[in-house]
Amino acid sequence: KLEIVTDRTSDVVQIPKPVQACRASNRRVGTTAAAHRSRRVERWGLYRMAAHINGDTVEQQIQCQLNDSATTNAPLSPEDEWTILERVFHVLADEGYLGPSTHEKPVVAFEYPDDLKQLIHFPMDEQTPSSAATVERIIRQVLYYSVRTGHHHFHNQLFAGVDSYGLAGSWITEALNTSQYTFEVGPTFTLIEDAVIEKCLRLFNFGEGDGILCPGGSMSNMYGIVAARYRAVPDVKRTGVTNLPQPLVVFTSEDAHYSITKAVHWLGIGLNNLVKVRSDHRGRMIPEELEKAIESVLASGRKPFFVNATAGTTVLGAFDDFNLIADVCQRYGLWMHVDACLGGTAILSRRHAHLLSGVSRAQSLAWNPHKTLGAPLQCSVFLIKERGLLHECNAAKADYLFQQDKFYDISYDTGDKSVQCGRKVDAFKFWLMYKARGAVGLEALVDNAFDCAHGLNEQLRNRTGFRLVLEAYQYTNISFWYVPTWMRVHEADQETADWWQRLYSVTADIKEQLVKRGTMLIGYVPLLHKGIGNFFRMVVTCHPRPTAESMQYVIDEIERVGEELPRKGSY
Repeated sequence: KLEIVTDRTSDVVQIPKPVQACRASNRRVGTTAAAHRSRRVERWGLYRMAAHINGDTVEQQIQCQLNDSATTNAPLSPEDEWTILERVFHVLADEGYLGPSTHEKPVVAFEYPDDLKQLIHFPMDEQTPSSAATVERIIRQVLYYSVRTGHHHFHNQLFAGVDSYGLAGSWITEALNTSQYTFEVGPTFTLIEDAVIEKCLRLFNFGEGDGILCPGGSMSNMYGIVAARYRAVPDVKRTGVTNLPQPLVVFTSEDAHYSITKAVHWLGIGLNNLVKVRSDHRGRMIPEELEKAIESVLASGRKPFFVNATAGTTVLGAFDDFNLIADVCQRYGLWMHVDACLGGTAILSRRHAHLLSGVSRAQSLAWNPHKTLGAPLQCSVFLIKERGLLHECNAAKADYLFQQDKFYDISYDTGDKSVQCGRKVDAFKFWLMYKARGAVGLEALVDNAFDCAHGLNEQLRNRTGFRLVLEAYQYTNISFWYVPTWMRVHEADQETADWWQRLYSVTADIKEQLVKRGTMLIGYVPLLHKGIGNFFRMVVTCHPRPTAESMQYVIDEIERVGEELPRKGSY
Protein backbone atom coordinates (compact mmCIF):
# COMPACT_ATOMS: atom_id res chain seq x y z
CA LYS A 1 0.00 0.00 0.00
CA LEU A 2 1.32 3.41 -0.98
CA GLU A 3 -0.05 6.51 0.70
CA ILE A 4 0.64 9.75 -1.16
CA VAL A 5 0.66 12.76 1.13
CA THR A 6 0.17 16.36 0.05
CA ASP A 7 -0.96 19.42 1.94
CA ARG A 8 -4.69 19.54 1.22
CA THR A 9 -7.40 16.90 1.14
CA SER A 10 -8.46 18.08 -2.30
CA ASP A 11 -5.02 17.81 -3.82
CA VAL A 12 -4.27 15.20 -6.46
CA VAL A 13 -1.06 14.08 -8.04
CA GLN A 14 -1.18 13.92 -11.80
CA ILE A 15 0.18 10.85 -13.55
CA PRO A 16 3.20 11.87 -15.67
CA LYS A 17 2.27 12.60 -19.28
CA PRO A 18 4.33 9.71 -20.73
CA VAL A 19 2.29 7.33 -18.59
CA GLN A 20 -1.01 9.00 -19.49
CA ALA A 21 -0.27 8.51 -23.16
CA CYS A 22 -0.28 4.75 -22.62
CA ARG A 23 -3.56 4.72 -20.70
CA ALA A 24 -7.05 4.54 -22.13
CA SER A 25 -8.31 6.85 -19.40
CA ASN A 26 -6.71 9.86 -17.80
CA ARG A 27 -6.66 8.44 -14.25
CA ARG A 28 -5.47 10.29 -11.19
CA VAL A 29 -3.86 9.10 -8.01
CA GLY A 30 -5.90 10.05 -4.94
CA THR A 31 -4.46 11.84 -1.96
CA THR A 32 -4.99 11.92 1.76
CA ALA A 33 -4.67 14.74 4.28
CA ALA A 34 -1.52 16.58 4.44
CA ALA A 35 1.58 16.97 6.38
CA HIS A 36 3.84 18.80 3.92
CA ARG A 37 3.84 22.34 2.54
CA SER A 38 5.08 21.81 -0.97
CA ARG A 39 2.76 20.36 -3.58
CA ARG A 40 5.44 20.46 -6.25
CA VAL A 41 7.66 18.30 -4.10
CA GLU A 42 5.09 15.51 -4.22
CA ARG A 43 4.56 15.90 -7.95
CA TRP A 44 8.29 15.52 -8.61
CA GLY A 45 8.91 12.96 -5.89
CA LEU A 46 6.08 10.80 -7.28
CA TYR A 47 7.12 11.03 -10.91
CA ARG A 48 8.40 7.49 -10.82
CA MET A 49 6.03 6.32 -8.06
CA ALA A 50 2.97 7.19 -10.11
CA ALA A 51 4.29 5.09 -12.96
CA HIS A 52 4.92 2.23 -10.54
CA ILE A 53 1.35 2.40 -9.22
CA ASN A 54 0.01 1.87 -12.73
CA GLY A 55 2.47 -0.87 -13.56
CA ASP A 56 4.75 1.22 -15.73
CA THR A 57 8.51 1.07 -15.37
CA VAL A 58 10.79 3.79 -16.66
CA GLU A 59 11.53 1.57 -19.64
CA GLN A 60 7.80 1.27 -20.36
CA GLN A 61 7.43 5.04 -20.20
CA ILE A 62 10.22 5.38 -22.70
CA GLN A 63 8.60 2.76 -24.92
CA CYS A 64 5.35 4.74 -24.82
CA GLN A 65 7.18 7.80 -26.08
CA LEU A 66 8.86 5.76 -28.80
CA ASN A 67 5.49 4.36 -29.89
CA ASP A 68 4.17 7.90 -30.20
CA SER A 69 7.09 8.92 -32.37
CA ALA A 70 7.85 8.04 -35.95
CA THR A 71 11.08 6.21 -35.13
CA THR A 72 11.74 3.05 -37.06
CA ASN A 73 12.85 -0.30 -35.73
CA ALA A 74 15.35 -0.69 -38.56
CA PRO A 75 18.77 0.91 -38.94
CA LEU A 76 18.62 4.16 -40.85
CA SER A 77 20.20 4.56 -44.24
CA PRO A 78 23.17 6.92 -44.49
CA GLU A 79 20.88 9.47 -46.12
CA ASP A 80 18.40 9.32 -43.23
CA GLU A 81 20.85 9.26 -40.32
CA TRP A 82 20.62 13.02 -39.96
CA THR A 83 16.94 12.76 -39.03
CA ILE A 84 18.08 11.89 -35.50
CA LEU A 85 18.83 15.60 -35.09
CA GLU A 86 15.20 16.46 -35.77
CA ARG A 87 14.17 14.03 -33.02
CA VAL A 88 16.73 15.19 -30.46
CA PHE A 89 15.12 18.59 -29.93
CA HIS A 90 11.74 16.98 -29.24
CA VAL A 91 13.29 14.34 -26.99
CA LEU A 92 15.07 17.04 -24.95
CA ALA A 93 11.76 18.87 -24.54
CA ASP A 94 9.90 15.65 -23.63
CA GLU A 95 12.45 14.81 -20.97
CA GLY A 96 12.39 18.27 -19.42
CA TYR A 97 15.68 19.73 -20.63
CA LEU A 98 14.32 22.48 -22.88
CA GLY A 99 11.45 24.88 -22.42
CA PRO A 100 8.90 25.21 -19.62
CA SER A 101 8.56 21.46 -19.08
CA THR A 102 11.95 21.54 -17.32
CA HIS A 103 10.34 22.72 -14.10
CA GLU A 104 7.65 20.03 -14.19
CA LYS A 105 10.18 17.23 -13.75
CA PRO A 106 12.49 16.29 -10.89
CA VAL A 107 15.87 17.99 -10.81
CA VAL A 108 17.35 14.49 -10.89
CA ALA A 109 16.15 10.88 -10.68
CA PHE A 110 19.04 9.75 -8.53
CA GLU A 111 20.37 6.20 -8.62
CA TYR A 112 23.49 4.82 -6.99
CA PRO A 113 26.30 3.92 -9.45
CA ASP A 114 25.84 0.14 -9.19
CA ASP A 115 22.07 0.46 -9.66
CA LEU A 116 22.51 2.81 -12.60
CA LYS A 117 24.76 0.25 -14.27
CA GLN A 118 21.84 -2.16 -14.18
CA LEU A 119 19.42 0.35 -15.66
CA ILE A 120 21.55 1.46 -18.62
CA HIS A 121 23.83 -0.78 -20.67
CA PHE A 122 27.09 1.17 -20.54
CA PRO A 123 29.62 -1.29 -22.12
CA MET A 124 30.44 -0.50 -25.76
CA ASP A 125 29.97 -3.98 -27.18
CA GLU A 126 27.54 -3.48 -30.09
CA GLN A 127 28.53 -5.36 -33.23
CA THR A 128 25.82 -4.34 -35.71
CA PRO A 129 24.11 -1.02 -36.42
CA SER A 130 21.28 -0.10 -34.05
CA SER A 131 17.81 0.89 -35.16
CA ALA A 132 16.58 4.46 -34.87
CA ALA A 133 14.26 3.37 -32.06
CA THR A 134 17.14 1.81 -30.16
CA VAL A 135 19.26 4.94 -30.51
CA GLU A 136 16.38 7.10 -29.27
CA ARG A 137 15.77 4.72 -26.36
CA ILE A 138 19.43 5.04 -25.35
CA ILE A 139 19.22 8.82 -25.51
CA ARG A 140 16.06 8.88 -23.41
CA GLN A 141 17.59 6.57 -20.81
CA VAL A 142 20.60 8.83 -20.45
CA LEU A 143 18.40 11.92 -20.18
CA TYR A 144 16.06 10.34 -17.64
CA TYR A 145 18.87 9.73 -15.18
CA SER A 146 20.82 12.93 -15.82
CA VAL A 147 20.66 16.21 -13.91
CA ARG A 148 18.45 19.02 -15.17
CA THR A 149 20.86 21.89 -14.63
CA GLY A 150 18.33 24.24 -16.23
CA HIS A 151 15.78 23.52 -13.50
CA HIS A 152 14.66 26.39 -11.26
CA HIS A 153 15.88 24.41 -8.26
CA PHE A 154 19.36 23.46 -9.43
CA HIS A 155 21.83 25.47 -7.34
CA ASN A 156 24.58 22.91 -6.95
CA GLN A 157 27.40 24.44 -8.99
CA LEU A 158 28.70 27.83 -10.06
CA PHE A 159 26.88 27.30 -13.36
CA ALA A 160 23.24 26.35 -13.92
CA GLY A 161 20.83 26.87 -16.82
CA VAL A 162 22.04 27.76 -20.27
CA ASP A 163 21.23 30.92 -22.21
CA SER A 164 19.01 30.06 -25.19
CA TYR A 165 21.03 32.19 -27.62
CA GLY A 166 24.24 30.73 -26.28
CA LEU A 167 22.87 27.23 -26.78
CA ALA A 168 21.98 28.10 -30.36
CA GLY A 169 25.57 29.23 -30.84
CA SER A 170 26.85 26.02 -29.30
CA TRP A 171 24.75 23.85 -31.58
CA ILE A 172 25.99 25.77 -34.60
CA THR A 173 29.65 25.43 -33.61
CA GLU A 174 29.20 21.68 -33.12
CA ALA A 175 27.52 21.33 -36.50
CA LEU A 176 30.27 23.25 -38.27
CA ASN A 177 32.93 21.16 -36.49
CA THR A 178 35.82 23.48 -37.15
CA SER A 179 38.83 24.69 -35.20
CA GLN A 180 40.23 28.06 -34.24
CA TYR A 181 43.90 27.90 -35.22
CA THR A 182 43.96 29.47 -38.70
CA PHE A 183 41.84 31.99 -40.59
CA GLU A 184 41.49 29.69 -43.57
CA VAL A 185 39.66 26.98 -41.58
CA GLY A 186 37.62 29.37 -39.40
CA PRO A 187 37.37 32.76 -41.08
CA THR A 188 34.21 34.08 -39.38
CA PHE A 189 35.07 32.50 -36.03
CA THR A 190 38.56 34.00 -36.07
CA LEU A 191 37.08 37.47 -36.45
CA ILE A 192 34.40 36.69 -33.87
CA GLU A 193 37.03 35.70 -31.30
CA ASP A 194 38.92 38.90 -32.09
CA ALA A 195 35.72 40.87 -31.49
CA VAL A 196 35.04 39.09 -28.17
CA ILE A 197 38.59 39.71 -26.96
CA GLU A 198 38.43 43.36 -28.02
CA LYS A 199 35.13 43.82 -26.17
CA CYS A 200 36.45 42.16 -23.02
CA LEU A 201 39.61 44.27 -23.07
CA ARG A 202 37.39 47.36 -23.09
CA LEU A 203 35.12 46.01 -20.36
CA PHE A 204 38.01 45.36 -18.00
CA ASN A 205 40.01 48.41 -19.13
CA PHE A 206 42.97 46.33 -20.36
CA GLY A 207 44.01 48.76 -23.07
CA GLU A 208 45.47 47.40 -26.31
CA GLY A 209 46.14 43.98 -24.88
CA ASP A 210 45.45 40.50 -26.18
CA GLY A 211 43.55 37.40 -25.20
CA ILE A 212 42.31 33.97 -26.08
CA LEU A 213 39.34 31.69 -25.39
CA CYS A 214 40.34 28.73 -23.24
CA PRO A 215 38.80 25.37 -22.30
CA GLY A 216 37.83 26.48 -18.79
CA GLY A 217 39.03 28.77 -16.03
CA SER A 218 41.69 26.38 -14.77
CA MET A 219 43.43 26.61 -18.13
CA SER A 220 42.96 30.38 -18.23
CA ASN A 221 44.70 30.73 -14.87
CA MET A 222 47.48 28.50 -16.12
CA TYR A 223 47.96 30.78 -19.14
CA GLY A 224 48.52 33.62 -16.69
CA ILE A 225 51.21 31.73 -14.80
CA VAL A 226 52.96 30.67 -18.01
CA ALA A 227 53.02 34.25 -19.32
CA ALA A 228 54.28 35.58 -15.99
CA ARG A 229 56.99 32.91 -15.81
CA TYR A 230 58.17 33.73 -19.34
CA ARG A 231 58.29 37.43 -18.55
CA ALA A 232 60.22 36.79 -15.30
CA VAL A 233 62.64 34.24 -16.85
CA PRO A 234 62.54 34.54 -20.68
CA ASP A 235 64.97 31.64 -21.14
CA VAL A 236 62.67 29.24 -19.28
CA LYS A 237 61.07 28.23 -22.56
CA ARG A 238 64.39 26.77 -23.68
CA THR A 239 66.01 25.59 -20.45
CA GLY A 240 63.01 24.67 -18.29
CA VAL A 241 62.70 25.18 -14.55
CA THR A 242 65.10 22.53 -13.23
CA ASN A 243 68.26 24.62 -13.40
CA LEU A 244 66.94 27.98 -12.28
CA PRO A 245 69.25 29.69 -9.79
CA GLN A 246 66.24 30.64 -7.68
CA PRO A 247 63.04 28.58 -7.43
CA LEU A 248 59.99 30.52 -8.63
CA VAL A 249 57.18 31.13 -6.12
CA VAL A 250 53.45 31.69 -6.67
CA PHE A 251 51.13 33.45 -4.19
CA THR A 252 47.37 32.99 -3.88
CA SER A 253 44.84 33.28 -1.08
CA GLU A 254 43.74 30.37 1.05
CA ASP A 255 40.21 30.87 -0.32
CA ALA A 256 41.28 30.86 -3.98
CA HIS A 257 40.31 28.19 -6.49
CA TYR A 258 42.28 24.96 -6.41
CA SER A 259 43.28 25.37 -10.06
CA ILE A 260 46.27 27.40 -8.87
CA THR A 261 47.43 24.43 -6.79
CA LYS A 262 47.13 22.16 -9.81
CA ALA A 263 48.86 24.66 -12.09
CA VAL A 264 52.05 24.90 -10.01
CA HIS A 265 52.25 21.10 -10.08
CA TRP A 266 51.66 20.81 -13.83
CA LEU A 267 54.09 23.60 -14.66
CA GLY A 268 56.90 22.14 -12.60
CA ILE A 269 56.94 24.96 -10.06
CA GLY A 270 56.06 22.58 -7.25
CA LEU A 271 53.63 22.68 -4.36
CA ASN A 272 56.42 23.71 -1.99
CA ASN A 273 56.67 26.92 -3.98
CA LEU A 274 53.00 27.83 -3.64
CA VAL A 275 52.22 30.21 -0.77
CA LYS A 276 48.60 30.41 0.37
CA VAL A 277 48.07 33.81 1.93
CA ARG A 278 45.68 34.27 4.83
CA SER A 279 42.25 35.71 4.11
CA ASP A 280 39.86 37.61 6.35
CA HIS A 281 36.57 36.23 7.69
CA ARG A 282 34.81 37.18 4.45
CA GLY A 283 37.32 35.26 2.31
CA ARG A 284 39.35 38.23 1.01
CA MET A 285 43.13 38.04 0.81
CA ILE A 286 44.78 40.23 3.46
CA PRO A 287 47.27 42.51 1.62
CA GLU A 288 49.50 42.88 4.69
CA GLU A 289 49.77 39.11 4.93
CA LEU A 290 50.72 38.97 1.26
CA GLU A 291 53.56 41.41 1.83
CA LYS A 292 54.81 39.41 4.82
CA ALA A 293 54.74 36.24 2.72
CA ILE A 294 56.73 37.90 -0.07
CA GLU A 295 59.37 39.10 2.38
CA SER A 296 59.62 35.60 3.85
CA VAL A 297 60.13 34.05 0.40
CA LEU A 298 62.82 36.61 -0.48
CA ALA A 299 64.60 35.85 2.78
CA SER A 300 64.60 32.14 1.86
CA GLY A 301 66.50 32.85 -1.38
CA ARG A 302 63.59 32.09 -3.69
CA LYS A 303 62.09 34.31 -6.40
CA PRO A 304 58.49 35.58 -6.07
CA PHE A 305 56.99 36.20 -9.52
CA PHE A 306 53.19 35.72 -9.58
CA VAL A 307 50.28 36.80 -7.36
CA ASN A 308 46.79 35.47 -7.99
CA ALA A 309 43.96 37.68 -6.72
CA THR A 310 40.34 36.53 -6.83
CA ALA A 311 37.14 38.21 -7.98
CA GLY A 312 34.43 35.99 -6.53
CA THR A 313 35.86 33.13 -4.49
CA THR A 314 34.39 29.70 -5.09
CA VAL A 315 32.59 29.39 -1.76
CA LEU A 316 31.90 32.81 -0.23
CA GLY A 317 31.99 34.83 -3.46
CA ALA A 318 34.59 37.22 -1.99
CA PHE A 319 36.39 39.94 -3.95
CA ASP A 320 39.94 40.82 -2.97
CA ASP A 321 40.97 44.46 -2.67
CA PHE A 322 42.66 44.69 -6.07
CA ASN A 323 44.11 48.15 -5.58
CA LEU A 324 45.88 47.23 -2.35
CA ILE A 325 47.17 43.98 -3.85
CA ALA A 326 48.32 45.86 -6.95
CA ASP A 327 50.24 48.25 -4.70
CA VAL A 328 52.08 45.30 -3.15
CA CYS A 329 52.82 43.75 -6.54
CA GLN A 330 54.09 47.04 -7.88
CA ARG A 331 56.47 47.50 -4.95
CA TYR A 332 58.03 44.09 -5.51
CA GLY A 333 57.80 43.94 -9.28
CA LEU A 334 55.44 40.95 -9.35
CA TRP A 335 52.93 39.87 -11.98
CA MET A 336 49.35 40.33 -10.77
CA HIS A 337 46.70 38.03 -12.19
CA VAL A 338 42.98 38.21 -11.35
CA ASP A 339 40.92 35.03 -11.30
CA ALA A 340 37.55 36.59 -12.16
CA CYS A 341 36.15 33.33 -13.52
CA LEU A 342 33.12 33.65 -11.24
CA GLY A 343 32.84 37.32 -10.32
CA GLY A 344 33.88 38.84 -13.64
CA THR A 345 30.24 38.85 -14.75
CA ALA A 346 29.67 41.82 -12.39
CA ILE A 347 31.48 43.97 -14.98
CA LEU A 348 28.31 43.85 -17.11
CA SER A 349 26.30 45.72 -14.45
CA ARG A 350 26.73 49.41 -13.73
CA ARG A 351 25.38 48.77 -10.23
CA HIS A 352 27.88 46.04 -9.39
CA ALA A 353 30.97 46.72 -11.53
CA HIS A 354 32.52 48.50 -8.54
CA LEU A 355 33.33 45.05 -7.13
CA LEU A 356 36.04 44.85 -9.79
CA SER A 357 37.63 48.20 -9.03
CA GLY A 358 41.37 47.92 -9.53
CA VAL A 359 41.43 44.85 -11.79
CA SER A 360 42.68 47.08 -14.61
CA ARG A 361 46.00 47.27 -12.73
CA ALA A 362 46.55 43.52 -13.20
CA GLN A 363 48.70 42.08 -15.97
CA SER A 364 46.24 39.29 -16.78
CA LEU A 365 42.70 38.19 -16.01
CA ALA A 366 40.45 35.15 -16.44
CA TRP A 367 36.65 35.30 -16.81
CA ASN A 368 34.11 32.51 -17.40
CA PRO A 369 30.87 33.67 -19.06
CA HIS A 370 29.75 30.05 -18.65
CA LYS A 371 29.33 30.52 -14.90
CA THR A 372 26.94 33.22 -13.64
CA LEU A 373 26.02 34.52 -17.10
CA GLY A 374 24.89 31.15 -18.48
CA ALA A 375 26.93 30.76 -21.66
CA PRO A 376 27.12 27.06 -22.55
CA LEU A 377 30.02 25.12 -21.08
CA GLN A 378 32.61 25.90 -21.81
CA CYS A 379 33.33 29.55 -22.45
CA SER A 380 36.36 31.04 -20.72
CA VAL A 381 38.21 34.24 -21.60
CA PHE A 382 41.86 34.94 -20.81
CA LEU A 383 43.07 38.55 -21.14
CA ILE A 384 46.62 39.89 -21.01
CA LYS A 385 47.89 43.47 -21.02
CA GLU A 386 51.05 42.93 -23.09
CA ARG A 387 50.13 42.37 -26.72
CA GLY A 388 52.28 39.77 -28.45
CA LEU A 389 53.40 38.02 -25.26
CA LEU A 390 50.99 35.11 -25.69
CA HIS A 391 52.48 34.30 -29.09
CA GLU A 392 56.01 34.87 -27.89
CA CYS A 393 55.85 32.48 -24.97
CA ASN A 394 53.63 29.80 -26.53
CA ALA A 395 54.51 29.65 -30.23
CA ALA A 396 55.93 26.40 -31.59
CA LYS A 397 55.91 27.56 -35.26
CA ALA A 398 54.45 24.40 -36.78
CA ASP A 399 55.17 24.99 -40.46
CA TYR A 400 52.45 22.63 -41.65
CA LEU A 401 49.84 25.01 -40.18
CA PHE A 402 51.44 28.44 -39.87
CA GLN A 403 53.14 28.91 -43.23
CA GLN A 404 54.65 32.36 -43.56
CA ASP A 405 53.91 32.76 -47.30
CA LYS A 406 50.11 32.50 -47.24
CA PHE A 407 48.06 34.66 -49.56
CA TYR A 408 46.27 36.50 -46.71
CA ASP A 409 47.37 38.43 -43.62
CA ILE A 410 48.81 35.70 -41.38
CA SER A 411 48.37 37.82 -38.27
CA TYR A 412 44.86 36.35 -38.28
CA ASP A 413 46.30 32.86 -37.76
CA THR A 414 46.03 33.04 -33.99
CA GLY A 415 46.53 29.37 -33.17
CA ASP A 416 50.20 29.59 -32.25
CA LYS A 417 49.48 31.73 -29.20
CA SER A 418 47.51 28.79 -27.80
CA VAL A 419 48.88 25.76 -25.97
CA GLN A 420 46.38 23.70 -27.96
CA CYS A 421 46.32 22.78 -31.60
CA GLY A 422 42.66 21.96 -32.18
CA ARG A 423 40.56 24.51 -30.28
CA LYS A 424 36.78 24.83 -30.16
CA VAL A 425 35.20 28.05 -31.37
CA ASP A 426 33.80 28.94 -27.94
CA ALA A 427 33.75 32.67 -28.61
CA PHE A 428 30.73 32.34 -30.90
CA LYS A 429 28.45 31.38 -27.99
CA PHE A 430 29.12 34.54 -26.00
CA TRP A 431 29.25 36.69 -29.14
CA LEU A 432 25.78 35.54 -30.22
CA MET A 433 24.42 36.14 -26.71
CA TYR A 434 25.72 39.70 -26.81
CA LYS A 435 24.38 40.29 -30.31
CA ALA A 436 20.95 39.00 -29.29
CA ARG A 437 20.58 40.61 -25.86
CA GLY A 438 22.80 43.65 -26.07
CA ALA A 439 24.50 45.31 -23.14
CA VAL A 440 21.17 46.32 -21.59
CA GLY A 441 19.71 42.83 -21.77
CA LEU A 442 22.77 41.20 -20.24
CA GLU A 443 22.90 43.83 -17.51
CA ALA A 444 19.26 43.12 -16.63
CA LEU A 445 20.04 39.42 -16.22
CA VAL A 446 22.97 40.16 -13.93
CA ASP A 447 21.04 42.70 -11.85
CA ASN A 448 18.17 40.25 -11.41
CA ALA A 449 20.54 37.57 -10.11
CA PHE A 450 22.02 40.01 -7.59
CA ASP A 451 18.56 41.20 -6.53
CA CYS A 452 17.32 37.66 -5.96
CA ALA A 453 20.46 36.75 -4.01
CA HIS A 454 19.98 39.84 -1.82
CA GLY A 455 16.34 38.96 -1.27
CA LEU A 456 17.27 35.42 -0.27
CA ASN A 457 19.86 36.76 2.15
CA GLU A 458 17.25 38.95 3.83
CA GLN A 459 14.74 36.11 4.07
CA LEU A 460 17.33 33.84 5.66
CA ARG A 461 18.27 36.55 8.14
CA ASN A 462 14.68 36.84 9.32
CA ARG A 463 13.50 33.22 9.12
CA THR A 464 13.56 31.25 12.36
CA GLY A 465 15.91 28.28 12.24
CA PHE A 466 18.20 29.65 9.55
CA ARG A 467 21.62 31.08 10.28
CA LEU A 468 23.90 32.94 7.87
CA VAL A 469 27.59 32.09 7.70
CA LEU A 470 28.29 35.79 6.99
CA GLU A 471 26.12 38.80 7.68
CA ALA A 472 26.70 40.22 4.19
CA TYR A 473 27.85 38.81 0.85
CA GLN A 474 29.58 40.56 -2.02
CA TYR A 475 28.34 38.30 -4.82
CA THR A 476 25.44 35.93 -5.50
CA ASN A 477 26.75 33.05 -3.36
CA ILE A 478 24.76 32.87 -0.11
CA SER A 479 25.95 30.50 2.63
CA PHE A 480 23.87 29.36 5.59
CA TRP A 481 22.78 26.60 7.96
CA TYR A 482 19.36 25.27 8.88
CA VAL A 483 18.90 24.26 12.52
CA PRO A 484 15.90 21.89 12.92
CA THR A 485 13.54 22.62 15.80
CA TRP A 486 14.77 19.59 17.72
CA MET A 487 18.33 20.99 17.69
CA ARG A 488 17.54 24.52 18.81
CA VAL A 489 18.85 25.61 22.18
CA HIS A 490 18.13 28.56 24.44
CA GLU A 491 21.65 29.62 25.35
CA ALA A 492 24.73 30.18 23.17
CA ASP A 493 26.91 28.12 25.51
CA GLN A 494 24.72 25.11 24.73
CA GLU A 495 26.10 25.19 21.17
CA THR A 496 29.01 22.97 22.04
CA ALA A 497 31.56 21.41 19.71
CA ASP A 498 29.39 18.27 19.61
CA TRP A 499 26.34 20.40 18.76
CA TRP A 500 28.15 21.98 15.82
CA GLN A 501 29.36 18.61 14.56
CA ARG A 502 25.78 17.40 14.60
CA LEU A 503 24.68 20.49 12.65
CA TYR A 504 27.37 19.81 10.06
CA SER A 505 26.06 16.26 9.77
CA VAL A 506 22.46 17.46 9.52
CA THR A 507 23.46 19.70 6.59
CA ALA A 508 24.80 16.69 4.70
CA ASP A 509 21.70 14.65 5.63
CA ILE A 510 19.37 17.32 4.26
CA LYS A 511 21.34 17.44 1.02
CA GLU A 512 21.09 13.66 0.69
CA GLN A 513 17.31 13.73 1.04
CA LEU A 514 16.95 16.60 -1.43
CA VAL A 515 18.90 14.65 -4.04
CA LYS A 516 17.05 11.39 -3.47
CA ARG A 517 13.69 13.13 -3.71
CA GLY A 518 14.78 15.07 -6.78
CA THR A 519 13.29 18.29 -5.41
CA MET A 520 16.42 20.46 -5.32
CA LEU A 521 20.18 20.31 -5.77
CA ILE A 522 22.14 22.69 -3.58
CA GLY A 523 25.78 22.37 -2.60
CA TYR A 524 27.21 22.05 0.87
CA VAL A 525 30.82 22.82 1.71
CA PRO A 526 33.16 23.16 4.67
CA LEU A 527 35.80 25.84 5.14
CA LEU A 528 38.24 23.77 7.14
CA HIS A 529 41.01 26.38 7.10
CA LYS A 530 38.61 28.66 8.98
CA GLY A 531 37.48 25.95 11.36
CA ILE A 532 33.99 25.78 9.84
CA GLY A 533 32.21 22.53 8.93
CA ASN A 534 29.45 21.86 6.40
CA PHE A 535 27.05 24.63 5.41
CA PHE A 536 24.80 25.20 2.41
CA ARG A 537 26.23 27.24 -0.45
CA MET A 538 23.39 28.64 -2.50
CA VAL A 539 24.48 29.89 -5.94
CA VAL A 540 22.19 32.32 -7.78
CA THR A 541 22.83 32.55 -11.53
CA CYS A 542 21.25 34.38 -14.47
CA HIS A 543 19.63 31.24 -15.95
CA PRO A 544 17.06 29.99 -15.45
CA ARG A 545 15.98 33.44 -14.39
CA PRO A 546 15.57 33.37 -10.61
CA THR A 547 12.50 34.84 -8.97
CA ALA A 548 11.40 35.70 -5.44
CA GLU A 549 9.30 32.53 -5.56
CA SER A 550 12.22 30.29 -6.52
CA MET A 551 14.28 31.78 -3.69
CA GLN A 552 11.41 31.21 -1.24
CA TYR A 553 11.21 27.60 -2.35
CA VAL A 554 14.83 27.01 -1.33
CA ILE A 555 14.05 28.06 2.23
CA ASP A 556 10.77 26.18 2.46
CA GLU A 557 12.13 22.94 1.05
CA ILE A 558 15.24 22.85 3.22
CA GLU A 559 13.09 23.53 6.27
CA ARG A 560 10.59 20.83 5.30
CA VAL A 561 13.23 18.18 4.74
CA GLY A 562 15.19 19.22 7.82
CA GLU A 563 12.16 18.82 10.04
CA GLU A 564 11.52 15.33 8.66
CA LEU A 565 14.99 14.03 9.52
CA PRO A 566 15.08 11.43 12.30
CA ARG A 567 16.13 12.98 15.59
CA LYS A 568 19.54 11.98 16.86
CA GLY A 569 20.33 13.07 20.37
CA SER A 570 18.68 15.77 22.42
CA TYR A 571 19.70 19.37 23.04
